[in-house]
Amino acid sequence: MNQKPMPPSERTRVRRVADRGRYDRAILHAILDDAYLCHVAFADDRGTHCIPTACWREAEHLYIHGSNGSRMLKLAATGSQVCVCVTHLDGLVMARSAFHHSMNYRSAVIYGSFEVVDGAAKAAAMDAFLERIAPGRSAQARPGDVNELAATTVLRIGLDEAAAKIRSGGPKDDESDLALPVWAGVLPMALQGLQPVPDGVQGSLPEYVARWGDLTATA
Repeated sequence: MNQKPMPPSERTRVRRVADRGRYDRAILHAILDDAYLCHVAFADDRGTHCIPTACWREAEHLYIHGSNGSRMLKLAATGSQVCVCVTHLDGLVMARSAFHHSMNYRSAVIYGSFEVVDGAAKAAAMDAFLERIAPGRSAQARPGDVNELAATTVLRIGLDEAAAKIRSGGPKDDESDLALPVWAGVLPMALQGLQPVPDGVQGSLPEYVARWGDLTATA
């Protein structure tokens, strides 16, 4: 797998607080792999839109899927330019002054166009999606039949034009404010798995379900 840094393009170069920009492919992969959702921005004859949708990464592509009737997917399947964003909120940064409050985050932006995934690759991609949700799930759940797969559009976008931006650490207060008697620090945040809620008659409990309530994933 190519792990070389990605030279920023005019669209991906981080200009505001440029030192937070990251062009390392491994960092980009990690941010995308922590995501269950992305936002896809696109424009059509009705205006500009930004739609949340499920996503998963395989190698150097980010995948999305949905109904053939989706306006977004139908447009994206034509090769129109899009912008895909992923953001994880890691904490609220509490500074001594109101001006210097901030947030810790990891974000990624991808520019380019989607391509259609079809045939056997479509079924394999949907299996990979289930595995992303829960390892081992694709071997347990009924696979999509011919009609279900035919009603589903799967698209992927390359990571050639992409960048990450990260903020971490504590507040950046002015030196003149450091003596103020105000609590300062970080209020961490994370995405956490809660207790599973069963539906109907249950068979043997898969390991990933048994562990779900104990899982805490940074997001």
